[in-house]
Amino acid sequence: MPCLRWIGANGRGQLFPIYKSITTLGSAGGNDVLLPAPGVASWHAQIVFDGRDFALDESDPVAEIQINGKRKRRARLAHNDRLMIGEAELVFSLLEESDAPGQPGGADGATAEYTGLRKLFQFSERLLVTRDVQALLEALLDGAIEATGADKGFVVLLRDSKTEVRAARNLRQENLPDAVRHLSDSIIARVIESKRPLIVHDAAHDMMFKGAASVMNLRLCSVMCAPLIAGGDLLGLIYLGNDRVANLFEPRTMDVLSVFASQASLILQNALLLETLRTDNAELEKKLKSQRFGEIIGSCASMLDVYRKVSKVAPTDISVLITGETGTGKELIAREIHNRSSRATGPFIVINCGAIPENLMESELFGHVKGAFTGAVTTRIGKFQSANGGTLFLDEIGELPLNLQVKLLRALQERVVTKVGDSKPEPVNIRVLAATNRDLEEEIRKGGFREDLYYRLNVVNLFLPPLRERGDDVVVIARLLLQKNGPEMNPAVRGFTPNALIAIRKYDWPGNVRQLENRVKKALVLCDRSLLGPEDLDLHPEALQTIVPLEKAKEDFQRRYILEVLERNNGNRTKTARDLGVDPRTIFRYLEREGGPAPGGPGED
Repeated sequence: MPCLRWIGANGRGQLFPIYKSITTLGSAGGNDVLLPAPGVASWHAQIVFDGRDFALDESDPVAEIQINGKRKRRARLAHNDRLMIGEAELVFSLLEESDAPGQPGGADGATAEYTGLRKLFQFSERLLVTRDVQALLEALLDGAIEATGADKGFVVLLRDSKTEVRAARNLRQENLPDAVRHLSDSIIARVIESKRPLIVHDAAHDMMFKGAASVMNLRLCSVMCAPLIAGGDLLGLIYLGNDRVANLFEPRTMDVLSVFASQASLILQNALLLETLRTDNAELEKKLKSQRFGEIIGSCASMLDVYRKVSKVAPTDISVLITGETGTGKELIAREIHNRSSRATGPFIVINCGAIPENLMESELFGHVKGAFTGAVTTRIGKFQSANGGTLFLDEIGELPLNLQVKLLRALQERVVTKVGDSKPEPVNIRVLAATNRDLEEEIRKGGFREDLYYRLNVVNLFLPPLRERGDDVVVIARLLLQKNGPEMNPAVRGFTPNALIAIRKYDWPGNVRQLENRVKKALVLCDRSLLGPEDLDLHPEALQTIVPLEKAKEDFQRRYILEVLERNNGNRTKTARDLGVDPRTIFRYLEREGGPAPGGPGED
């Protein structure tokens, strides 16, 4: 608020706020500014505010007025003007000042700077305890308005190159509605472009802005803007204004605001980051609800097809073979089939056919009686009996030895099992699900897997796509794994950097979800920052799939496809050429590159 400071003979000051349209000065008791000093007339002068400027006008034609040592009858007042009303010396200030006696700086204008620094200290203390972004922005504005003499202030943030007014406050620490209409687009654009603070002393008469429509429509007077910069990045700006007083802001006022801005920028950057992470977590929760299928996450087309099949086969007792690369979540799919079946209240028993020694596998599957072999000190039931009334999941079924494949086939066909060392068959009521990462049809051709068992298990096949073919599912799963493991392993880690998310999306993930989970856990243990970067996940540029020229990519695809069709045709080159609609010599050329048999060899018609 504008004010007059009367400097007494002893150096002590008295403060008179100027808040009326007409403020009277004189020695009579009815004056707004009472000056009982020699040479002061009863009604000596008056200060008139016309909505833009303050002017000092004589009230008594014989009374003497001096402004900055020059005799005047009427003159416009500027900040720090020194007035002589009779023998009373006063200083006019456009900024609110403290009226404490002996305040440093007093009449020379340093009071404003002192007040600004004091407000800065108070603001810094608030920053230390404020974590909410909105509360932080409001505290920033309240402190800046109070320290600079503005009557309103705004915090404008940059999001995706667009401006957003996040806070708008007035001198009474109230939020301003419809904040955008108070701002000049031209002034904001200038500060964003230059990334430097700006003072506009009288916007309507400023050569740079007087032609701007926003300045003319808003009838702006004093405006001051300071950019919010952290780490070289422009976060936004602080915009302060006073539409009643021109020439309000000075370089020292800008210095105070610049310190405010720099002090707030780093803390604001962290607060905005936390706000973004909270928003990302909320969006992740929303995505998970829409993309979750039991404990399985994903919304790509191939996974939606898997969900559709699971929903159809789960209520039945039909056998299902789940195929896919290692780490794609085959056991999760098997559990979901069990949970959606009529056997959901029964047991779900898992046996890994590749993790148990061959000499113990039969006992694990069917159980044994006491004394059946060395070490069989008690009778023990097997996995088939344990799964009675529920589901038995045979993981890595391709690892099962041939001699046990025969016994498994019989158990599946007859629904009875016999313990090792016993002769009494036991009926079992189970549903069998199996999974493998092997190509069982190829194993059948090699003689490593029984064809009759394959068809018994593979009534319905569910193929789980590798992670590299699931699009944005990989990012959602990575965030879920971080959310799941972060609180226990490293609560300080809040998320991934943008570059980390790009690297996660581009990497092939040969180990699929299992590999992704292991990388996230390792990064959580070793990372000392709040965000995981590509290097924390061992996703260096050399680890990502290299980009090859389009012609080479087409050539690689053609080669792989020709070899795939050739394999389906049991190596018959002529039939393969006919199916693909190409000359047989094309097939011969690809075979020569792969080191295959020469033309006319096996596989010809």
